[in-house]
Amino acid sequence: MILPIVKYGHPVLRQKGARIEKITPEIRQLIEDMIETMYEANGVGLAAQQIGQALQLTVIDVADIEDRPSTLEVNGKPVEIADFMPLVLVNPEITAVGAAVTGGEGCLSFPEIYGDVSRPAVVDVTALNAQGKKLSFRAGGLLARAVQHETDHLHGILFIDRMNSSEKKKLQDEMALLQAETREDLAKAQKKTRR
Repeated sequence: MILPIVKYGHPVLRQKGARIEKITPEIRQLIEDMIETMYEANGVGLAAQQIGQALQLTVIDVADIEDRPSTLEVNGKPVEIADFMPLVLVNPEITAVGAAVTGGEGCLSFPEIYGDVSRPAVVDVTALNAQGKKLSFRAGGLLARAVQHETDHLHGILFIDRMNSSEKKKLQDEMALLQAETREDLAKAQKKTRR
């Protein structure tokens, strides 16, 4: 089922996600719905907060992105990225390995808003997969950036928080407009539920 993606200004985007202690049938269904929603929106990642759930859960798929290559190593050996996509990360933890690089980022919760963000080029990741089994890998390139972007979401951190002040200033008007629209939509929805 395709779920609505919440936009900047919605309070859930600032909530730290609860850890998932057990992969229940409801969590499995949520994972399927998130993957379907991510593909429908042409995204490379989607965090639970973006569909209104404050949980430590994200889905990622960078397999078809050719202009921004990714690397993936398991047990110190390079593996085929497509074999691991879509990637489901439950309770992910990341450790920076590489030096920071600046690159362009967008976000499904910020339609048509893009900016440069500096992040480590390589990260080590540990998480549970969709079956609740532990997985560990080293990500580089776009995959490293996507993992960091989505893991930030799980802690209530948005990509605009990682931008330098001049980059953020360039986007100020667009962000203010989006935030106002979101708050207006939320207010309308609350009025409807009160009736």
